Amino acid sequence: MTKLTHLTLSEALAGLKKKEFSSKEITQAHIRAVESARHLNAFITETPELALKQAEESDKRRAQGKAGLLDGAPLAIKDLFCTRGVKTTASSKILGNFIPTYESTVSANLFRHGAVMLGKTGLDEFAMGSSNTTSAFGNVISPWKRKQNSNADLVPGGSSGGSSAAVAARICLGATGTDTGGSIRQPASFCGISGIKPTYGRCSRWGIVAFASSLDQAGVFGRSVEDCALMLKSCAGFDPKDSTSADMAVPDWNGLLKGDIKGLRIGIPKEYRLDGMPSEIEKLWQEGINWVKAAGAQIVDVSLPHTKYALPTYYIIAPAEASSNLARYDGVRYGLRVEEGNLRDMYEMTRAEGFGAEVKRRIMIGTYVLSAGYYDAYYVKAQKVRRLIQNDFLEAWKKCDALLTPATPSAAFAIGENEDDPIKMYLNDVFTVSVNLAGLPGMAVPAGLSAEGLPLGLQVIGKAWGEQTVFNVCRALEEAAQFSAMPAMKDAA
Repeated sequence: MTKLTHLTLSEALAGLKKKEFSSKEITQAHIRAVESARHLNAFITETPELALKQAEESDKRRAQGKAGLLDGAPLAIKDLFCTRGVKTTASSKILGNFIPTYESTVSANLFRHGAVMLGKTGLDEFAMGSSNTTSAFGNVISPWKRKQNSNADLVPGGSSGGSSAAVAARICLGATGTDTGGSIRQPASFCGISGIKPTYGRCSRWGIVAFASSLDQAGVFGRSVEDCALMLKSCAGFDPKDSTSADMAVPDWNGLLKGDIKGLRIGIPKEYRLDGMPSEIEKLWQEGINWVKAAGAQIVDVSLPHTKYALPTYYIIAPAEASSNLARYDGVRYGLRVEEGNLRDMYEMTRAEGFGAEVKRRIMIGTYVLSAGYYDAYYVKAQKVRRLIQNDFLEAWKKCDALLTPATPSAAFAIGENEDDPIKMYLNDVFTVSVNLAGLPGMAVPAGLSAEGLPLGLQVIGKAWGEQTVFNVCRALEEAAQFSAMPAMKDAA
C-alpha cells in the first residue's frame, strides 16, 4: 500500500471510507512526518494533541455513519487564520503570543467538515513577501534541491510558503493559504503542487489577519487539482460576518471536475511574453498551449494592454491598505507591548520592535501614498488604473473562456539570492498580481522541471465565479503533464 503520507487527499478520504486505515492512524503518520521535517521550519506551531483528539472524534463519527466532506484528513492551516485557543502569529513578533478566542470562518468550515489540524504554517510576516524569508520565526525552507549546488537552501515561495512546503514535503494532505498578489500560486509553482486563489468574495475573510483588504483572498493547496477542488468546496460559502463575502451557492467543483475541455477558448495574453524571460519558462508555456490544443480547446490571442502597470499599481494599493490595517497594532489592545514612560513612546517602541523590516517598508510606502499632497497623485491614480486592468479582462472574456500563462518568471531561487534588491523580489509577482487587482480566480499547476530539476508551473485565469472552468482546464493540463516529480525527503511513515 502507498505510504499514508504519500496519498493525495482524495485517496486518503477513499481509504478512510473503505476502513483501510483510521483517521488516528493517518494522523499519527503525519505527526511523525512533521517531526522528521522540522528542518524545513514549515510549522510555527504544531498541534499534535489537538490533531489526535480531532482524529479520534472523526473515527467515532465515521463509525456512526456521520462522516463529513473531509472527515479525518490531516491538514495544515496558514498562521494567518485565527484559530480558537491556538496561537496565531502572522509570523510577526508583534503577535508572537496572541491566542484568539474565536475561529476564522474558513478554518471553522474545514473543522465542520471533519478536517484534522496538524498545526499552523509559517509565512512571510503579515503575508508581505514572496520568499518566506521575512518571518520573525525564521525562514521556511523548500523541500526541493537543485541538481547543482545542492547544498543551497531554496525558498518555498511566499507568502504561503509554509503551507506549500508542507504539502510538497508530504507532511500534510493539504493546506490553506491566502493570496494577495500571488501568495498561493507562486509558492505552489515553486514547490511543484497545485494551488488556487478563488474569486474575491468566494471565501470569507473573517478571522484572517488582514494585509490588503480589497486584495486578500483565502485559498488552498493540494497535490492534485481534485484535492484543491475538494478543499475549496469545504472552505467557501457566504458569511454574513464578512461584508465582502458573496451570497452565492458553492458548486460541487470536485464532482463536476473533468479534463474534457473540447470547445473551450483559451486566451494567450501577448503582454505576458516579457523581455528577458527565461527560455525554459517560454518553452513550458508553449508546451501548455500545445496540451490544451491537443485536448480540443481553441487557442485565441488576446491583449491585456494595461498589464505593464499592474505591479506598480499593486505596490501602491497593497501598502496603502496595509498601512491602514496595521495601525491597529499599537500595544494597547492585544499583541506585543513595549512599556515606555508615555503613550506616544509606547506606540512608537512597540511598533519599532514588533514589526520587521519588510512590514515597516510597506507601512512607510502606504502612509506616503495616502498622505496629503500625494493621495491624488498616487493612490487615486492607482485605483483608476486598477479599473482599466479589470476592463482589460472584461474585453478578453468576449474572446475566450480562460487564460493560460506562466505562473512565475523563474524556478525557486536560493535563500538570500535576491534579498538585497526589493524590486527584484517584487517582480516574482509579475504574472499573478493582475488577477488580484481584478478579483478573478487563478490557479497554478505543476507542469515541468527546470534545467536544475526544480518545479515550474502554469497558471490558469478564469472569469469571476468561473472556478469550475479553471479546475477543468487545470485538470486537462495535469493529465497532459503527468507531473510526478517529488522532492527527496526522508520518509517517516
